[in-house]
Amino acid sequence: MRLRNPFGRKPKEFPSHLWTQCPNCAEMLFNKQLARNLNVCTKCGHHFKLGAAERVELLADAKSWTEMDADMVSSDPLGFVDSKPYPDRIAAAQAKSGHKDAVLTGDATLAGIPVALAVMDFEFMGGSMGSVVGEKITRAAERALAERKALVIVAASGGARMQEGTIALMQLAKTVAAVSRLDEAGLPFVSVLADPTTGGVLASFASLGDLVLAEPGALIGFSGARVTSETIGEKLPKGYQRAEFQLQHGFVDQVVPRAQLKERIAFFLNAFRIAGQDMRWSL
Repeated sequence: MRLRNPFGRKPKEFPSHLWTQCPNCAEMLFNKQLARNLNVCTKCGHHFKLGAAERVELLADAKSWTEMDADMVSSDPLGFVDSKPYPDRIAAAQAKSGHKDAVLTGDATLAGIPVALAVMDFEFMGGSMGSVVGEKITRAAERALAERKALVIVAASGGARMQEGTIALMQLAKTVAAVSRLDEAGLPFVSVLADPTTGGVLASFASLGDLVLAEPGALIGFSGARVTSETIGEKLPKGYQRAEFQLQHGFVDQVVPRAQLKERIAFFLNAFRIAGQDMRWSL
């Protein structure tokens, strides 16, 4: 890694395994310090992407996490091949992320409150939603319904997984139906939008939370800015797909710094509960 130098001197080398340059303020950050700060820049507050396992550790109480449906793996229903066969892409994503697919789901307590928790991993094929992601999120919602507890989902995704075609698109309706049943039962669903949350994931379950939170600076939108602008034939405001703009226009309820996320979710879940009555909610 090289630090840019405006004075024409030879740029100073920084080993990438020790240092990371913030893309927002250009500060050089010691990787161990960055990790201790939850992957948030200590100078400007830029929120770097966070892996699914780290998010589980952030939100779940110590030793409370039990992963569910961990062995589910995508098949190749279409025999899809682009520059490489789909099974090869799955294998490469598994090796890179350490996970079987783009979401971890399980049961945990969050500040002592039982929840069904689903956390998406952008490192796995851009957090794309195929049949496995849709099924695991649906099952998490069904467990929340059966056990009358809250559902918390952290979304980070580029959208539906093109290698599964219509099967991936069907997951939009499937997940929407699952979280709708929670709504009918009066059970809370908290949706957290991380950077980025786009495409079919945003167009389905991620936008339907009783409470929709977003991390600072998160990219939130259905399609890219250029495509959207050309489709509607208008120039769009600068930063219109960022969390802060979405907050100003009512699409998200709060923008919450990562360090405060667990506390804020717990506050609202406690507010939803009927005083003194566990497993009952006031939605």
